[in-house]
Amino acid sequence: MKDIEENYFFKKEGTVMETKIWKVDKSVEKLDSYPQILEAADTIRQNELVSFPTETVYGLGANAKSDEAVKKIYEAKGRPSDNPLIIHISSIDSVAEFVETIPPVAKILMDHFWPGPLTIILKKKENVISSLATVGLPTVAIRMPNHEIALALIKASGVPIAAPSANTSGKPSPTHFEHVYNDLNGKIAGIIDGGDSGVGVESTVIDCTGEVPVILRPGGVTKEDIEKLVGKVEVDPSLHSKDEKPKSPGMKYKHYAPNAPMYLVEGSQLFIQKLAWDYQQRGKKVGILTTDEQKHLYEADTVISCGTRENLETVAHNLYHALRQFDVEKVDVILSESFPEKNIGFAIMNRLKKAAGNHIIHEI
Repeated sequence: MKDIEENYFFKKEGTVMETKIWKVDKSVEKLDSYPQILEAADTIRQNELVSFPTETVYGLGANAKSDEAVKKIYEAKGRPSDNPLIIHISSIDSVAEFVETIPPVAKILMDHFWPGPLTIILKKKENVISSLATVGLPTVAIRMPNHEIALALIKASGVPIAAPSANTSGKPSPTHFEHVYNDLNGKIAGIIDGGDSGVGVESTVIDCTGEVPVILRPGGVTKEDIEKLVGKVEVDPSLHSKDEKPKSPGMKYKHYAPNAPMYLVEGSQLFIQKLAWDYQQRGKKVGILTTDEQKHLYEADTVISCGTRENLETVAHNLYHALRQFDVEKVDVILSESFPEKNIGFAIMNRLKKAAGNHIIHEI
């Protein structure tokens, strides 16, 4: 078996940085001692940026203890400076280095869901993590990813890694190496090509600093999963109402958006089809985001299925890739089907609402 393929380079015309690509097979043993991982880890220690795969999406990693390194994340992504970053670690034992206390409910969540797609917010220790990563807040968001390459990189680097999604801010998150390359080639030091991500949507973010845990962002671990383990869990009201101010600063921004205006449609297949025809009559190139069950029923310029309604995890896995395909097809407008807001469907609808800028069309 060919464990790790030869390194290769891309250079983007008109840019000042050459982005190195390390192709890594996540199935090999002792990844944290492989030359490519060691080189990427050394790049992190030099306060440069490295994109790497996780089980959710590709992350854009930097030394979380360095202001210099963290600042480069905001610059490369064009990310608002008041949008805090998630700190990635490779062992539960290391959490104590960064936080004042670990509440019992947080420990239960760590033991059950880590490594995995759950980010836990705790009260931070001062002067450990870069204040740019926490945007001056008294808290820090931490997670332990469930991906061999991510864990190997963190372990080999010897530092916690601050990592938002590795995309241009506001655009669909990257679930393939090519997505990162298209957005950030020439802007960052390196990319680890480790194949496709798994879950497809980002981690769930839960605030454990109060008496009752509060979900600030739905994701790969569902509210139902958490409640089975720890009992009552609240949800930030802004996740249900666009008029509510979100508790997490980053959630106020538009995210995951393709280039064309997008509308989330609460209605039947026939209603969506009539909307598509109306746009086409006005000279618009129309894209429809649907599922396997209904793809054959639509007539539009571009019809893309993001999975099957029988298994919404397939929709989560394919969602961002599908949104990026509409950019490739250069459509003028996108109409998207809606999904039940239960279990992983809650995260899917959160991302679709963000991608559409909360523009929702209801069938009367």
